[in-house]
Order: sequence, then C-alpha cells, then structure tokens
Amino acid sequence: MKKITPFLWFDGQAEEAMNFYVSIFKNSKIVSLHRMGAGGTVTGGTFQLDGQEFFALNGGPQYTFTPAISLFVNCESQQEVDELWEKLSAGGEGGRCGWLIDKFGLSWQIIPSVLGKMMQDHRAGNSKKAVEAMLKMNKLDIQTLQQAYEQKD
Repeated sequence: MKKITPFLWFDGQAEEAMNFYVSIFKNSKIVSLHRMGAGGTVTGGTFQLDGQEFFALNGGPQYTFTPAISLFVNCESQQEVDELWEKLSAGGEGGRCGWLIDKFGLSWQIIPSVLGKMMQDHRAGNSKKAVEAMLKMNKLDIQTLQQAYEQKD
C-alpha cells in the first residue's frame, strides 16, 4: 500500500463502485475485497485506477460525498474527454467546467491537458479567453477552447 491512499466511503455500494470504476479506466483492477466472514458481505476493498490506489469502504449512510473533493482526470484527447464524460456521468449528472457527479455521488473533473497549458500562458490575455470559454461549458470541448485561446482581439 502506498503512503497516501484516497479512502472512499460508500453506503453499501463499494463493490459495485469499484467494478464500475475499473471498467472505465485502462490499467485498472480490483486488488482486494474484504468480506464480513467467509463469503460474507463485502465491507470494503482496494482498487487501482490507472495505477492510482484507492480504498473503498461500505461505511453506511452517515457520510456522503461532496464536491469539496473531486478526482481530477487529465485527458490527452477529445475522444478521451467524451468517453470518460459519457461513462462517468451515466446515472449521475454533468456539471459546469468539466465537473460531473457520478451515480455514487463522487465528483470528477474531466479536463483536457491542453487547458492547463493554455491557463499558464498569460500573453495578451490568451489564458483569460480560454477560461471564459471554459466557464460557458459543461463537458469541455478542446476545439472551442483552442479557438477562444487563439482568438485575436
């Protein structure tokens, strides 16, 4: 186990959530399932998403996810943005600026890596134009961001 591992609290859906997430991301797997007694109910487990380890717990209804914490996914292409957005928002809801909430209530940011590069460029307000375009979107569109970023005054 890594020194720091995100710990996700579910209300009885830990195994379902782990299976859902590993079905979406490449290089992912369920590492272990913890059961109450031999062959009993799953109480939690560990899983990896593209090599990042997580722990899932069936902790009960006392706590729920909020957008105060989210999982940021750096996407290299529009195809990857589209695919992840479609799969992760199924049964959940899309939000603004690349954010969504999945069917388990967990918040995700599906962000094209090119946006980070645009936001670091402060020449002639280019980054501001990209941010202004992003603020109008739900799922992010790389071509629209690029057009806004390259727009001449």
